[in-house]
Amino acid sequence: MKKLLLTLLLAVFSISMAGAFEVPNPTPTPESHVRKGKIKIGISVPTADHGWTGGIVWWVKKAIDEWKAVDKDIEFYLTTSADPASQVSTVEDMMVKEIDGLVILPHDSAPLTPVVEEAKKAGIYTVVIDRALTKDISDVYIAGNNPGLGKVSAEWMAKALGGKGNIVAMGGIPCVIDKERNDAFKDVMAKYPDIKILDFQPAYWSTQKGLELMENYLQKYDNIDAVFCQDDDVLVGVLQAYEESGRDDIKIIMGGAGSKLVIKKIMDNDKLVKATVTYPPSMAATAVSLCVYGLRNERLNGFYQNKIPSKVILAAELITKDNASDYYFEESIY
Repeated sequence: MKKLLLTLLLAVFSISMAGAFEVPNPTPTPESHVRKGKIKIGISVPTADHGWTGGIVWWVKKAIDEWKAVDKDIEFYLTTSADPASQVSTVEDMMVKEIDGLVILPHDSAPLTPVVEEAKKAGIYTVVIDRALTKDISDVYIAGNNPGLGKVSAEWMAKALGGKGNIVAMGGIPCVIDKERNDAFKDVMAKYPDIKILDFQPAYWSTQKGLELMENYLQKYDNIDAVFCQDDDVLVGVLQAYEESGRDDIKIIMGGAGSKLVIKKIMDNDKLVKATVTYPPSMAATAVSLCVYGLRNERLNGFYQNKIPSKVILAAELITKDNASDYYFEESIY
């Protein structure tokens, strides 16, 4: 089911014009009534080294195609980078091309902050995705709700377990957003004295690491009722390890972010994968559209008053069988 970017903007502007907002996850489609004029937008994202970043690249390309179809006066420069140093170089190259806007998902916050700050000082409209810079210098920051992912996951899992059981858990790459997810998960579980977290180790958002870590957990613990692996890529490895073990004690395996594979499992009544929580790579497409609207300085249906929010936090939405079809995009690679 497609939701227009307009849905996002109306939700934001109907609340307030300042601060941060939590809004429903959009699947953006550009509107055609924008002011004419040539603009150049540079888009820099990490190389698709796992499912979620693959989804980021896919949604960016989708947004570019849709904007090109309705506005011939936008020129896009899309680059992917394998490391922070190469990403800095690509942003510098874009500045030489005299871009008007920059949309960036930083490989790493600290090394990318100086070059983005340089772009901002040069008058380039900047939209930062997901990984915040070390300075608050962007025009717009858009991300998923990291504490929300941990909180919503834990609340659903605790209820599904009836408030008791043994859990093993996995985090991502140790960093700020990973800590936010893990801390929120633990805070909820602390309210359930009959739920025990047996172990909590980083899986680096990697399918292979999830497989290896789950193999260790299965050897170490005789009884496991549920697994929280925080990421749907990790969940794939966890499932493989569990299926190969021949055990039948686990009742729930829960990832996060809302991959196509996991949502399909939920739709098909998988016996172990029954829910996930959104952290949508479609935020990259929304970021592209927000950059266009910001540069166009266009009044949008009476709500867009030459300003868009400086911070947009997408809601952490629970996906179950009841609503899974609303989040399933068959053509997406993630």
